[in-house]
Amino acid sequence: MSRFVVTGGHVIDPIGGTDRITSIAIQGDRIVELDATPQADDCVLDVAGLIVSPGLIDLCTQLREPGFEDDETIATGAKAAIRGGFTTIACVPNTDPPIDTQAGVEFILNQSRLVDLCRVEVLACVSKGREGKELAELGSLSAAGAIGFTDATSPIFNADLMRRALEYCQMFRRPILNRPEVPELNRDGVMHEGVTSTILGLSGMPAEAEDVMAGRDVRLAEATHCPVHLLGISCKDTVDLIRRSKQRNVPVSASIAAINLTVDDSTLRSFDTNWKINPPLRSQDHIDSCIAGVADGTIDAIISNHAPRAAEKKMDVLDTAPYGMVGLETVLGIVGSHLVRPGHVSWARAIELLSSNPAKILGLPDRGTLRPGSLADLTIFDPSEQWTVDTKQFASRSSNSPLHGWKLLGRTKHVIVGGRIKVS
Repeated sequence: MSRFVVTGGHVIDPIGGTDRITSIAIQGDRIVELDATPQADDCVLDVAGLIVSPGLIDLCTQLREPGFEDDETIATGAKAAIRGGFTTIACVPNTDPPIDTQAGVEFILNQSRLVDLCRVEVLACVSKGREGKELAELGSLSAAGAIGFTDATSPIFNADLMRRALEYCQMFRRPILNRPEVPELNRDGVMHEGVTSTILGLSGMPAEAEDVMAGRDVRLAEATHCPVHLLGISCKDTVDLIRRSKQRNVPVSASIAAINLTVDDSTLRSFDTNWKINPPLRSQDHIDSCIAGVADGTIDAIISNHAPRAAEKKMDVLDTAPYGMVGLETVLGIVGSHLVRPGHVSWARAIELLSSNPAKILGLPDRGTLRPGSLADLTIFDPSEQWTVDTKQFASRSSNSPLHGWKLLGRTKHVIVGGRIKVS
């Protein structure tokens, strides 16, 4: 079997400690050598001037199939992921029916193999039907191939159920990812509760709805010694809570959606329903605290929070339009524009947030790194290319993004999954 050598690129691997111009040799679906010298019969890909990183991994992708194929399908979602540089995406179970059976897990995995683009992993339901009343069959779901558990956009509001789920998942070494939100406080909320929501006369989503639930989950993690991941945080008090908890060695990790690091809640003055997301855009003081948390290691990962919605659904009025925006194809550019270019983080730290740490959170030791023996999943991108977002060109089935016309920095050029080029 001939080798495939990626040469001339700036290789960054936070886990392996590599940050230099070098070459990577691939054989089959594995990385076999760093600092490789191309041989006469090698296939060579010259990527001079580009950054070579472990394949990007997304912790929260809504694929919507089965049940909501008008929003997205596994095929279109996987194509969008590859376009955005993601070699692995974790599919959350807000489908119809929800992914709470072995058959549901197997359906997603089988369909993704047929599509054969990025790797699609399944995050199955914590509770049956995502109703928060009764634990799903976590053991059988794990055996079917689920790599973790979440109720997706539905927070696990029952504290006893959450505690039992944490303890049960320890047996399978599977993570639980919970969206920290107290539903009663956010009921009918449209946007962040603050000055702008008052001026616009829109129902608010208070920061307390997030940090109260985050506090509960941190306390349960501390009491049970079971890891918990806070999926998609957005508030300064949540960041402070996580920072203090990590100092006490509480097994907690957290992620934030890329878009929540960009613009503040005043953007909703446009009444553009594509800005209606959950967690909502917050005020600038929350954004500043979250950026500080990303920079100092308090926040572990950046997610796409990819939530495609068909155009007719987003054409409703702001009060009743569904939450969500597509995100897979713009995450890398947002990170380059709003974190790396202003100097908040380096590209090495950005790759840690987008690849290495998500691999650790999901328990995928052969991904998120370029060490020899790991899977040959690589994202190769131009950190200096500025490009303009055109939602009409998205690979996703939906185009519900308010970023049309934005200029972003950093663009995917090649994606390799299991030693095979998927984008070039």
